Amino acid sequence: MTIWTEDFIKDPNAVKDYTVDWEDWLAGDAISTSSWSVPSGITNSFTSNTTLLAIIWLSGGTVQTDYEVYNTIVTAGGRTERAMIKIQVR
Repeated sequence: MTIWTEDFIKDPNAVKDYTVDWEDWLAGDAISTSSWSVPSGITNSFTSNTTLLAIIWLSGGTVQTDYEVYNTIVTAGGRTERAMIKIQVR
């Protein structure tokens, strides 16, 4: 199952961080690992996570292109889930 999150607008020259807040879905569990899938054309500059948040820093992108970026987490309790954020480069 994928949790759909909000769309973000990004300037192609900006390097920005984007966060998926998993707190409500976790319901007392915690993020153990977090990984990101980023399509070509936009660059994953850095990732990190806390027990509740997954964070990615993105750079680049082509103007008038939308990118679907996926975050997959595994929890301390053994659950796996995926979220998608859409990055609109404008």
